[in-house]
This record gives sequence, C-alpha cells and structure tokens, in this order.
Amino acid sequence: MKLKADQLGSQLKRQQDALPVYLVTGDEPLLCGESIDAIRAHLRLLGFSEREVMHVDASFSWESLLESANALSLFAERKIIEIRLGGQKLNRAASDLLQKYLANPAPDNALLIICDRLDRSSKQSAWFKKVEQTGVVVEVWPIEPDQLVQWLGQRAASQNVQLEPEALQLLADRIEGNLLAARQELDKLALLYPGQRLNAEQVIQAVSDSSRFDIFALTDAALTGDAGRCQHILQVLRQEGNEAAVVLWGLTREIRMLHRVIRAVASGQPWDPLCQRERIFGKRKNLVRNASRRLRTEQLEEMLDLASSVDMAIKGQREDDPWLLLNQITLTLSGYPLPWQRAMD
Repeated sequence: MKLKADQLGSQLKRQQDALPVYLVTGDEPLLCGESIDAIRAHLRLLGFSEREVMHVDASFSWESLLESANALSLFAERKIIEIRLGGQKLNRAASDLLQKYLANPAPDNALLIICDRLDRSSKQSAWFKKVEQTGVVVEVWPIEPDQLVQWLGQRAASQNVQLEPEALQLLADRIEGNLLAARQELDKLALLYPGQRLNAEQVIQAVSDSSRFDIFALTDAALTGDAGRCQHILQVLRQEGNEAAVVLWGLTREIRMLHRVIRAVASGQPWDPLCQRERIFGKRKNLVRNASRRLRTEQLEEMLDLASSVDMAIKGQREDDPWLLLNQITLTLSGYPLPWQRAMD
C-alpha cells in the first residue's frame, strides 16, 4: 500500500493490528519525522514496546536482520526493528534476504525502514514491490512553493490558529522552504494568539525570517530564470555570513556544467545518457534542458571570465565588491540581460 504523508494518520487509525513492514522515504525532514513518529506511536499502542535500531552502511550484514527477528525477547515483548538505510541501495543479496523475511514475517516484529528519497530504479526493484505488497510505503515529497500557503493554512487551523490571506503569504515568504521553521513559528503563534484570527501585522511582530536558502537553491532559481528570486537568495546568503567563495564555487560549477551540456547537445549526443554522465536527475533535467536552450556558450564563457574577477576580488586583488559581481553572474545566468548586454543587443 502506497500512501502520502497526509493520508498516513487516517490509515493507521483503521488498522486493528500491525503490518509486517512500514517504509518512509523522502528528504523533507519535518514530514518524514512526523510520519515516522506516527508509525512508532501506532505500534506502541499495539504493544510494540521494544525497539532495535540498525544503521545500514557498506559493512552492514543483512543476516543480522534475520538474527534479530528470530531472537526471543526476555520479556516476550513485541519489537520494532528500525532499519535506517539513508542513501544506501540494496544489492541483490540484501534484496533477496529482505524478500525472504517478508514472505514469512515474525508475527511479533514490525520492520520500520527509513531512507532518503528513492530513485525510479529502486521503486521498480523486487524488494520495494514486496514491501508495497505486504506493508505500507509512505512517500514524502517537499511542499512546492505554490502549495506552501495552503499547507500553512491547514497546519495553522489544526492548531486552532486562523491567518488572514496576507498573513499566510507573509509567513510563507518568511519561512520559504523550511518546514521545521514553519512548525516552530506556528507553535509560537498558537501560544501567543490562541484561537484568534491573525493579520499580517501580528505575524510580522511574532515571526522571524527563517528562510532556508543555500547555494543549490540559488543555482536552481537561476536555471529557472527567476532573477528576482536569485537576488533575494543571494541577499540572504550574504546576510547569514556565507562565504562569497562558496557561492562562487557553486555558480561556476553550474556554468561549466551548462557549457558542457550545450556543446554535447550541439554535437548530437542523446539527452538521457548525457544527463546520466553529468549526474543530472529528477526535476533538474528539465531545468537544465530549458536553461541550455536559453543560454549561449558565449554568455557562459563571459560569466566564467566574470567569475575570475570575483575570485580576484575575494583575494583582495581587485577593489570590486565580490557580492555585486556574483549578483551580475546570477542575473545573467537567469537570463536577465545586464545594461551593456542590452546595449549590444
């Protein structure tokens, strides 16, 4: 059975007994953590008072799963066996062993498998299909920017807080991308204004700016062509004390990748193998494809020349402000022409 995070609670309430296995996969910390907590709480109510945690790494022995499942507790308690995969993939032997266990699971054990977001090949594997067949798979997806306001409204209502539309939008702007910060701020609002309807001014007074931005958010915004978002992210990165050299590294890496992609496509190389070689996966494939169609190699080479100037400014070999130069690079990368470029056109 495959569920979304917001479907899990109602499904658990309908279950009279535990299933053999629960899998939570995703890379959104708040939603993953809440799904895991809900499963643990459900199992505790069903008498699973013992818990064993296994961290999977390159040296992990999957035979220890069978040993743990077959080991009798001194107090005959029902046990949760928590397997933390992280980003590890199951090889053939591990897959076979997990399928063997799930074919005849121990009645007093429940597996709770926790892992990062699984790729397509993992979700087509035999072990994943066996987990889906015998238990529950919870796929956790990040809240997209256009869904954030609705999510915040529903979350606030569940805490007996009502926010006016302007207040919701303001809160979304302040905590963009950081659901952990969103929970913290909503908890604060629930304590300060229980049962009240809040306007934007009250939110401004209570909420701090907790936007989660990093260099990868900056490069994604540039590939999307959102110049305004790029400038906002760059400003936050500077205010938070990030090193200009780190931002420069991220931008130049992206520019060089785009340069290779454009040249490869022009030479007739097929897209999917090219993405595989450049390690471009998921949503980034469309971002890179659109950016490579929008930009020219000459523009990318100009940006690399400007990056050299940024490097010199960082080292004190030029008097320019490196952050202003970085802003010029991000504007060009996002497709917004600079004044001298508009004049040339």
